[in-house]
Amino acid sequence: MTKWTKKAAEVEQSEWEPEISAYQRAMRNRLLAAPVVPAPEPWQPVFESRVPVGGLLGIGFATHPDSGHDLVMVVSPDGHGLFDAVTGEKIARERDPEPEDSTPDAVADLSCPGLGPITGSRVRIAGLFGGGLHTTTADGWTLEVVSPAWPNDRVLLSSDGGLPHAGPHGEQWWHIFHSDHSELRAAGFSPSGQTIAVATSSDVFLWTRVTDRSPAGGCFPPPPDKV
Repeated sequence: MTKWTKKAAEVEQSEWEPEISAYQRAMRNRLLAAPVVPAPEPWQPVFESRVPVGGLLGIGFATHPDSGHDLVMVVSPDGHGLFDAVTGEKIARERDPEPEDSTPDAVADLSCPGLGPITGSRVRIAGLFGGGLHTTTADGWTLEVVSPAWPNDRVLLSSDGGLPHAGPHGEQWWHIFHSDHSELRAAGFSPSGQTIAVATSSDVFLWTRVTDRSPAGGCFPPPPDKV
């Protein structure tokens, strides 16, 4: 039997392709030249290293009803996890959510049911299926995702109102994360403005500016188990 296949039409290149301006080229070069640096004070990393989450679909924020700490909910094919964004403790885990609740795309507001101390509520999830996190705080911090060398995204933290970042790198704007190994899923602040979260298809990274890092007085918790 002969199998016929239809040849895809070739994409024609436009006869006129606009060139980027000298201003745009200079900005792109500035972004490309900026190395990854630690987030400035008062921001501190919550974990000593990345939190591996295979096949991460998205993350969302909630508030602990007792401590008032920001909580980060992580959704992946392996279930749901809930982290304290100040201490780094994994405080709840649901390995087998109901099928209709396993991923946020099953409902209109892209949410999943809360677990642990936030059971009975729903958490909106930003990531693979859409949605987004806060990009600014009430006191002037801004988080941006730029792609001067697409498809590798870069996350910029700034205190100067965002692009075009007139000042030198490391003074009022900082390149804090470079997604060169996994696809970026979401990046932003918690609603309180006290936590920064960056999630890729394989990892979660958190920064906090809350000073009570742990009840025991330690600086960092050990890296948690894979979600």
